[in-house]
Amino acid sequence: MSDNQQITKYLFIMNQLNPLAKFRNPFGNQEIEIQEVLYEGGGTPMLRLRIRERGARFTVFDIDPVTAKYWADEMLKWATPLAEAGGTSEGS
Repeated sequence: MSDNQQITKYLFIMNQLNPLAKFRNPFGNQEIEIQEVLYEGGGTPMLRLRIRERGARFTVFDIDPVTAKYWADEMLKWATPLAEAGGTSEGS
């Protein structure tokens, strides 16, 4: 298979991106997008976190459902008491 055929083959692996959320971090002004990635060939759907910093730099994570749940649980453990108290972690 030629290099061009191999490249073309990989361009069509990703079948669908489903947008789930898009928001801005007010403290760093990053634009954050959360998308579900479904692959044409099947397999595990992935969660894509796409962070755009200052209009030019991108950071992209594709994570599996188990990692996404762990990450979400850890973030909730940290954020819940602070959000309920209306405060931040500054000074603690």
